Amino acid sequence: MKLQQLRYLVEVERRGLSISAAAEALFTSQPGVSKQIALLEEELGVTIFERSGKRLTAVTAPGRIVLAMAGRMLGEAQNMKRVGADYAAESSGMLSIATTHTQARYTLPPVIQRFVQGHPAIRLHIQQGSPLQVADWVLDGSADLGIATEALDRHAELLTLPCFQWAHLVVAPHGHPLQERQPLTLAGTGRLPADYL
Repeated sequence: MKLQQLRYLVEVERRGLSISAAAEALFTSQPGVSKQIALLEEELGVTIFERSGKRLTAVTAPGRIVLAMAGRMLGEAQNMKRVGADYAAESSGMLSIATTHTQARYTLPPVIQRFVQGHPAIRLHIQQGSPLQVADWVLDGSADLGIATEALDRHAELLTLPCFQWAHLVVAPHGHPLQERQPLTLAGTGRLPADYL
């Protein structure tokens, strides 16, 4: 069994069971495609396509299973090529990060500095926006990854990973009435007279 035979199978199905159209799309000859399909059927011991004379008329039940597996195998072969390309190019290229102003201004500078020192051949592009914009930029491919404190987890299409905890604090002078409100809640701060805030 060869990957080329699987390509022929998948392309014949894609072209409505037309061997000549598949051969044209793959820049090969019609007899070559027919021969490779016949050899594969012989090797597997199943008929993949029903025939009427030399024409293919339908996909058999085992043929549907073989075609589904062939599609997955070709997909995995492409993935293997991508792994090789990714590893070959990991020391160069460009990384685009979408983030909010707060992250870009306060959290990312030391991280970016370490990244640039460790990967000098990689160009870094940072674009700032709201959390919703960050999500949109990642979804449409304008950014490779997004960093934001909210909104990203609202998109099922995105994989979100927590990086760090974000805490909100109330800062008040010593002796302020807020110290007497334990536990301190947002509603509790709202009930104080305006001159205390």
